Amino acid sequence: MTLLPSPDLLARALERRAALPAAGTTFYRAVHTTETAGAWTLDVAGDAGVLSLYTELPEDAETELAAHCAEAAGLAGVYLKRRPPEARHLANVAREWLSPPDPVWGEARPSVTALEEGVPFLIRPGADLSLGLFADARPARRWVRERGAARVLNTFAYTCGFGLSAALGGAQTVKNVDLSRKVLQWGQQNYALSGLDAPDQDFLYGDVFEWLERLRKRGDLFDLVILDPPGFARSKAGTWRADKDYGRLVAQASAVTAAGGHLLTLLNHAGVSAAGLARQVQQGLASSGRPGKQVQTLGPGRDYPGATHLKVQVWQLTDG
Repeated sequence: MTLLPSPDLLARALERRAALPAAGTTFYRAVHTTETAGAWTLDVAGDAGVLSLYTELPEDAETELAAHCAEAAGLAGVYLKRRPPEARHLANVAREWLSPPDPVWGEARPSVTALEEGVPFLIRPGADLSLGLFADARPARRWVRERGAARVLNTFAYTCGFGLSAALGGAQTVKNVDLSRKVLQWGQQNYALSGLDAPDQDFLYGDVFEWLERLRKRGDLFDLVILDPPGFARSKAGTWRADKDYGRLVAQASAVTAAGGHLLTLLNHAGVSAAGLARQVQQGLASSGRPGKQVQTLGPGRDYPGATHLKVQVWQLTDG
Protein backbone atom coordinates (compact mmCIF):
# COMPACT_ATOMS: atom_id res chain seq x y z
CA MET A 1 0.00 0.00 0.00
CA THR A 2 1.27 3.47 -0.77
CA LEU A 3 0.07 6.89 0.25
CA LEU A 4 2.69 8.83 -1.66
CA PRO A 5 1.22 12.20 -2.57
CA SER A 6 1.32 13.60 -6.05
CA PRO A 7 3.63 16.59 -6.50
CA ASP A 8 0.54 18.63 -7.35
CA LEU A 9 -1.17 17.77 -4.05
CA LEU A 10 1.76 18.96 -1.98
CA ALA A 11 2.35 22.02 -4.15
CA ARG A 12 -1.29 23.08 -3.93
CA ALA A 13 -1.46 22.50 -0.18
CA LEU A 14 1.68 24.49 0.51
CA GLU A 15 0.54 27.30 -1.80
CA ARG A 16 -2.68 27.62 0.23
CA ARG A 17 -0.56 28.23 3.34
CA ALA A 18 2.00 30.56 1.76
CA ALA A 19 0.57 33.63 3.49
CA LEU A 20 1.03 32.13 6.98
CA PRO A 21 4.85 32.25 7.28
CA ALA A 22 4.83 35.58 5.44
CA ALA A 23 2.58 36.92 8.23
CA GLY A 24 4.71 35.59 11.09
CA THR A 25 3.32 32.07 11.55
CA THR A 26 5.86 29.27 11.23
CA PHE A 27 3.81 26.63 13.06
CA TYR A 28 0.83 25.42 11.04
CA ARG A 29 -0.95 22.48 9.41
CA ALA A 30 0.71 22.12 6.00
CA VAL A 31 -1.54 19.28 4.77
CA HIS A 32 -4.87 18.39 6.40
CA THR A 33 -6.87 15.16 6.32
CA THR A 34 -9.46 16.75 4.04
CA GLU A 35 -6.71 16.91 1.41
CA THR A 36 -5.54 13.29 1.85
CA ALA A 37 -8.87 11.45 2.20
CA GLY A 38 -8.29 11.15 5.93
CA ALA A 39 -5.06 9.17 5.59
CA TRP A 40 -2.42 11.57 6.93
CA THR A 41 -1.52 15.12 7.91
CA LEU A 42 1.65 17.19 7.91
CA ASP A 43 2.41 19.84 10.51
CA VAL A 44 5.31 22.26 10.15
CA ALA A 45 7.21 23.91 13.00
CA GLY A 46 10.07 25.99 11.67
CA ASP A 47 12.18 23.57 9.62
CA ALA A 48 10.79 20.47 11.35
CA GLY A 49 7.86 18.45 10.07
CA VAL A 50 5.47 16.13 11.90
CA LEU A 51 3.77 13.46 9.80
CA SER A 52 0.67 11.93 11.41
CA LEU A 53 -0.62 8.66 9.98
CA TYR A 54 -4.23 7.54 10.39
CA THR A 55 -3.74 4.32 8.46
CA GLU A 56 -1.08 1.63 8.82
CA LEU A 57 1.93 1.62 6.49
CA PRO A 58 5.10 -0.48 6.22
CA GLU A 59 8.08 1.30 7.76
CA ASP A 60 9.80 1.89 4.42
CA ALA A 61 6.62 3.53 3.10
CA GLU A 62 6.46 5.76 6.19
CA THR A 63 10.01 6.93 5.52
CA GLU A 64 9.33 7.46 1.82
CA LEU A 65 6.24 9.56 2.54
CA ALA A 66 8.21 11.63 5.08
CA ALA A 67 10.96 12.22 2.51
CA HIS A 68 8.45 13.41 -0.09
CA CYS A 69 6.92 15.85 2.41
CA ALA A 70 10.34 17.12 3.49
CA GLU A 71 11.44 17.76 -0.06
CA ALA A 72 8.26 19.64 -0.95
CA ALA A 73 8.20 21.77 2.20
CA GLY A 74 11.97 22.30 2.55
CA LEU A 75 12.23 20.59 5.93
CA ALA A 76 15.39 19.52 7.72
CA GLY A 77 13.73 16.57 9.43
CA VAL A 78 10.37 14.85 9.81
CA TYR A 79 8.95 13.14 12.90
CA LEU A 80 6.27 10.48 12.86
CA LYS A 81 3.04 10.12 14.84
CA ARG A 82 1.01 6.96 14.39
CA ARG A 83 -2.64 7.65 15.18
CA PRO A 84 -4.71 4.46 14.83
CA PRO A 85 -8.29 4.51 16.17
CA GLU A 86 -7.12 2.80 19.37
CA ALA A 87 -4.30 5.33 20.01
CA ARG A 88 -5.94 6.60 23.20
CA HIS A 89 -5.84 3.10 24.69
CA LEU A 90 -2.28 2.46 23.51
CA ALA A 91 -0.86 5.74 24.78
CA ASN A 92 0.34 4.33 28.10
CA VAL A 93 1.73 1.03 26.78
CA ALA A 94 3.08 1.83 23.32
CA ARG A 95 4.00 5.49 23.55
CA GLU A 96 7.34 5.21 21.73
CA TRP A 97 5.72 3.30 18.88
CA LEU A 98 2.99 5.91 18.54
CA SER A 99 5.42 8.82 18.83
CA PRO A 100 9.05 7.83 18.14
CA PRO A 101 11.41 10.32 19.81
CA ASP A 102 13.77 10.46 16.81
CA PRO A 103 12.92 11.69 13.31
CA VAL A 104 11.85 9.12 10.74
CA TRP A 105 13.74 11.16 8.14
CA GLY A 106 16.47 13.81 8.29
CA GLU A 107 17.94 15.84 11.13
CA ALA A 108 16.77 15.82 14.75
CA ARG A 109 15.02 18.86 16.20
CA PRO A 110 14.32 18.03 19.87
CA SER A 111 12.85 21.49 20.30
CA VAL A 112 11.94 24.30 17.94
CA THR A 113 10.94 27.86 18.71
CA ALA A 114 8.20 28.54 16.18
CA LEU A 115 5.99 31.58 15.69
CA GLU A 116 2.25 32.04 15.76
CA GLU A 117 1.35 35.47 14.41
CA GLY A 118 4.68 36.70 15.71
CA VAL A 119 4.37 35.07 19.16
CA PRO A 120 7.10 32.48 19.91
CA PHE A 121 6.19 29.05 21.25
CA LEU A 122 8.35 26.10 22.23
CA ILE A 123 7.48 23.06 20.10
CA ARG A 124 8.88 19.58 20.79
CA PRO A 125 8.27 17.47 17.67
CA GLY A 126 9.36 14.15 19.13
CA ALA A 127 8.24 14.50 22.73
CA ASP A 128 4.70 13.08 22.55
CA LEU A 129 1.65 12.79 20.34
CA SER A 130 0.97 16.45 21.16
CA LEU A 131 3.66 18.93 20.12
CA GLY A 132 3.10 21.73 22.63
CA LEU A 133 0.46 23.73 20.77
CA PHE A 134 -2.68 22.98 18.77
CA ALA A 135 -2.52 24.97 15.56
CA ASP A 136 -6.26 24.68 14.92
CA ALA A 137 -6.97 26.89 17.95
CA ARG A 138 -4.96 29.80 16.51
CA PRO A 139 -8.08 31.94 15.76
CA ALA A 140 -9.32 31.37 19.33
CA ARG A 141 -5.98 32.46 20.80
CA ARG A 142 -6.11 35.55 18.60
CA TRP A 143 -9.60 36.31 19.96
CA VAL A 144 -8.31 36.04 23.53
CA ARG A 145 -5.37 38.31 22.75
CA GLU A 146 -7.59 40.90 21.11
CA ARG A 147 -10.35 40.66 23.74
CA GLY A 148 -8.11 42.18 26.40
CA ALA A 149 -10.05 40.82 29.40
CA ALA A 150 -8.66 42.02 32.73
CA ARG A 151 -9.01 38.79 34.74
CA VAL A 152 -8.61 35.46 32.94
CA LEU A 153 -8.83 31.84 34.07
CA ASN A 154 -7.35 29.31 31.63
CA THR A 155 -8.45 25.77 32.49
CA PHE A 156 -6.97 22.57 31.05
CA ALA A 157 -4.14 24.93 30.21
CA TYR A 158 -1.67 22.47 28.68
CA THR A 159 1.35 24.66 27.75
CA CYS A 160 -0.63 27.83 28.48
CA GLY A 161 -1.10 29.16 24.95
CA PHE A 162 -4.38 30.82 25.92
CA GLY A 163 -2.95 32.22 29.14
CA LEU A 164 0.00 33.67 27.27
CA SER A 165 -2.36 35.19 24.71
CA ALA A 166 -4.37 36.81 27.50
CA ALA A 167 -1.22 38.20 29.11
CA LEU A 168 -0.04 39.60 25.79
CA GLY A 169 -3.47 41.19 25.42
CA GLY A 170 -2.96 43.17 28.60
CA ALA A 171 -4.72 41.03 31.20
CA GLN A 172 -3.98 42.09 34.76
CA THR A 173 -4.51 38.59 36.19
CA VAL A 174 -4.09 35.25 34.41
CA LYS A 175 -4.36 31.89 36.14
CA ASN A 176 -3.46 28.67 34.27
CA VAL A 177 -4.74 25.36 35.65
CA ASP A 178 -3.60 21.89 34.61
CA LEU A 179 -3.14 18.43 36.09
CA SER A 180 0.44 18.18 34.80
CA ARG A 181 3.32 20.09 36.38
CA LYS A 182 5.42 19.29 33.33
CA VAL A 183 3.19 21.14 30.88
CA LEU A 184 2.74 24.07 33.26
CA GLN A 185 6.53 24.43 33.40
CA TRP A 186 6.52 24.29 29.61
CA GLY A 187 3.98 27.11 29.72
CA GLN A 188 6.30 29.16 31.91
CA GLN A 189 8.98 28.70 29.26
CA ASN A 190 6.56 30.03 26.65
CA TYR A 191 5.94 33.09 28.83
CA ALA A 192 9.69 33.63 29.07
CA LEU A 193 10.05 33.54 25.28
CA SER A 194 7.79 36.61 25.15
CA GLY A 195 9.65 38.32 27.99
CA LEU A 196 6.75 37.94 30.44
CA ASP A 197 6.99 37.17 34.13
CA ALA A 198 5.66 33.72 35.02
CA PRO A 199 5.30 33.48 38.81
CA ASP A 200 4.46 30.05 40.16
CA GLN A 201 1.25 31.33 41.78
CA ASP A 202 -0.21 31.92 38.32
CA PHE A 203 0.32 28.27 37.30
CA LEU A 204 -2.04 26.14 39.36
CA TYR A 205 -1.29 22.44 39.47
CA GLY A 206 -4.19 20.07 40.08
CA ASP A 207 -7.63 18.90 39.03
CA VAL A 208 -9.61 21.61 37.23
CA PHE A 209 -12.89 20.76 38.97
CA GLU A 210 -11.22 20.95 42.39
CA TRP A 211 -9.63 24.27 41.51
CA LEU A 212 -12.94 25.70 40.29
CA GLU A 213 -14.52 24.86 43.63
CA ARG A 214 -11.54 26.28 45.53
CA LEU A 215 -11.66 29.53 43.55
CA ARG A 216 -15.42 29.80 44.10
CA LYS A 217 -15.00 29.44 47.85
CA ARG A 218 -12.29 32.10 47.80
CA GLY A 219 -14.64 34.45 45.98
CA ASP A 220 -12.33 34.83 42.99
CA LEU A 221 -14.05 36.10 39.84
CA PHE A 222 -12.82 36.29 36.25
CA ASP A 223 -13.94 38.30 33.24
CA LEU A 224 -13.03 35.45 30.91
CA VAL A 225 -12.94 31.72 31.68
CA ILE A 226 -11.44 29.45 29.01
CA LEU A 227 -12.64 25.84 28.85
CA ASP A 228 -10.58 23.53 26.62
CA PRO A 229 -11.09 20.05 28.09
CA PRO A 230 -10.12 16.70 26.55
CA GLY A 231 -12.83 14.60 25.01
CA PHE A 232 -12.16 11.80 27.50
CA ALA A 233 -10.09 11.53 30.68
CA ARG A 234 -9.81 9.55 33.90
CA SER A 235 -8.88 11.00 37.28
CA LYS A 236 -9.33 10.16 40.94
CA ALA A 237 -12.69 11.93 40.74
CA GLY A 238 -13.89 9.51 38.07
CA THR A 239 -14.29 9.45 34.31
CA TRP A 240 -14.76 12.63 32.27
CA ARG A 241 -16.66 12.42 28.99
CA ALA A 242 -17.15 15.64 27.10
CA ASP A 243 -20.23 14.33 25.30
CA LYS A 244 -21.99 13.96 28.66
CA ASP A 245 -20.18 16.13 31.21
CA TYR A 246 -19.51 19.46 29.50
CA GLY A 247 -22.59 21.04 31.08
CA ARG A 248 -21.30 20.20 34.55
CA LEU A 249 -18.01 21.91 33.72
CA VAL A 250 -19.86 25.01 32.48
CA ALA A 251 -21.94 25.15 35.65
CA GLN A 252 -18.83 25.17 37.82
CA ALA A 253 -17.03 27.66 35.58
CA SER A 254 -19.96 30.08 35.63
CA ALA A 255 -19.66 30.27 39.42
CA VAL A 256 -16.29 32.02 39.04
CA THR A 257 -17.29 34.18 36.06
CA ALA A 258 -18.01 37.82 36.79
CA ALA A 259 -21.36 39.37 35.89
CA GLY A 260 -21.33 40.13 32.19
CA GLY A 261 -18.19 38.02 31.74
CA HIS A 262 -17.45 35.52 29.00
CA LEU A 263 -16.90 31.77 28.67
CA LEU A 264 -14.74 30.57 25.79
CA THR A 265 -15.81 26.96 25.22
CA LEU A 266 -13.74 24.65 23.00
CA LEU A 267 -14.26 21.02 22.13
CA ASN A 268 -12.35 18.74 19.76
CA HIS A 269 -14.70 15.78 19.63
CA ALA A 270 -16.04 14.28 16.42
CA GLY A 271 -19.04 12.82 18.23
CA VAL A 272 -20.35 16.19 19.46
CA SER A 273 -21.77 18.71 17.01
CA ALA A 274 -21.70 22.47 17.45
CA ALA A 275 -25.39 22.32 18.32
CA GLY A 276 -24.69 19.57 20.83
CA LEU A 277 -22.01 21.64 22.53
CA ALA A 278 -24.36 24.64 22.64
CA ARG A 279 -27.06 22.54 24.29
CA GLN A 280 -24.67 21.39 27.00
CA VAL A 281 -23.48 24.95 27.63
CA GLN A 282 -27.08 26.16 27.91
CA GLN A 283 -27.92 23.33 30.31
CA GLY A 284 -24.90 24.14 32.45
CA LEU A 285 -25.77 27.82 32.63
CA ALA A 286 -29.40 27.01 33.45
CA SER A 287 -28.44 24.64 36.25
CA SER A 288 -26.22 27.31 37.80
CA GLY A 289 -28.85 30.03 37.52
CA ARG A 290 -26.59 32.17 35.32
CA PRO A 291 -28.35 33.23 32.11
CA GLY A 292 -26.14 33.61 29.05
CA LYS A 293 -26.12 33.83 25.27
CA GLN A 294 -23.79 32.69 22.53
CA VAL A 295 -22.20 35.76 20.99
CA GLN A 296 -19.60 34.37 18.61
CA THR A 297 -18.45 31.20 16.87
CA LEU A 298 -14.86 30.54 15.84
CA GLY A 299 -13.20 27.77 13.88
CA PRO A 300 -9.81 26.55 12.68
CA GLY A 301 -7.67 28.72 10.43
CA ARG A 302 -7.09 28.58 6.68
CA ASP A 303 -4.68 25.67 7.12
CA TYR A 304 -7.61 23.39 8.05
CA PRO A 305 -9.78 23.53 4.91
CA GLY A 306 -13.18 21.92 5.38
CA ALA A 307 -12.43 20.95 8.99
CA THR A 308 -15.38 20.43 11.35
CA HIS A 309 -13.69 18.67 14.27
CA LEU A 310 -13.09 21.73 16.47
CA LYS A 311 -16.01 23.60 17.99
CA VAL A 312 -15.27 27.02 19.52
CA GLN A 313 -18.06 29.16 20.99
CA VAL A 314 -18.03 32.42 22.95
CA TRP A 315 -20.78 32.80 25.57
CA GLN A 316 -21.56 35.94 27.54
CA LEU A 317 -23.27 35.79 30.90
CA THR A 318 -26.14 38.25 30.71
CA ASP A 319 -26.86 38.81 34.39
CA GLY A 320 -24.59 41.83 34.58
